[in-house]
Amino acid sequence: MATQDGFEVRAFGCDIQVEAACLEAYAVLERYVFPSLPRAVRTSDRPDLFIRLIQVADQFQLLVDAAVVGSAHTAASLVPDLIRVLDEAVIQRLTTLRAIHAGAVLWEGRALLLPGATHSGKSSLVAEFLQRGATYFSDEYALIDSEGCVHPYPRPLLLRNSCPEQIPVLPCEWNAPIGETPVPVDWILSLEYRPSLAWSVSPVSQSEALLILLQNTPHALAESPDLVEVFQRVVAGATCYAGRRSEATHAVDQILRLVSGPV
Repeated sequence: MATQDGFEVRAFGCDIQVEAACLEAYAVLERYVFPSLPRAVRTSDRPDLFIRLIQVADQFQLLVDAAVVGSAHTAASLVPDLIRVLDEAVIQRLTTLRAIHAGAVLWEGRALLLPGATHSGKSSLVAEFLQRGATYFSDEYALIDSEGCVHPYPRPLLLRNSCPEQIPVLPCEWNAPIGETPVPVDWILSLEYRPSLAWSVSPVSQSEALLILLQNTPHALAESPDLVEVFQRVVAGATCYAGRRSEATHAVDQILRLVSGPV
């Protein structure tokens, strides 16, 4: 439930309150603030994060706890900034879950983890999977529980599509379902994007895969005392590969050959 000018969302223990100054701004917040999570009437006097999207003259401004963090001629142009603000707030407040910079999808009942740094092409791989019928878990952060299972982190995808600006895309635009429950990780594929080179991957040991996960842990969580133990549970049941890949379409073809075996 929401009011005409704002609503609250609780995402992974983070209370988020949003407010809009006009219908255009409200539509953007409603569409892109964790759209699959339930809305509530604003009741909290002290939310963890207070976001406002307002219009000043011919500019829209994105405010976080009264500080301006972005401005643009349209409200939609501020969505990438909005999503990054939400990511930072949620990831910093995680208590029972651990985060990895990784895309994550469910393909035919098996979870694939695609670790990699920001801007390494994770979102393009995830988008290609979703267009082929995969279930969406995340394009930027994989959330891991104490048993080593990955949870859905249903933020909008941010895609570049060969453009300098990131474009927000919702999984529903490809009719892709969003994960609802945590699942064990079956495959870990650490793939460096090298467009001029051919596909080349090799199996890696679980200890190497563990190191890859640790290298892709957000700095805010890198000192968690149980991090190694949790990630050991992730890799324990997973088949792990590392290497290089070219464009997303070709890469997903190759990944599916790996995970599905001979046709």
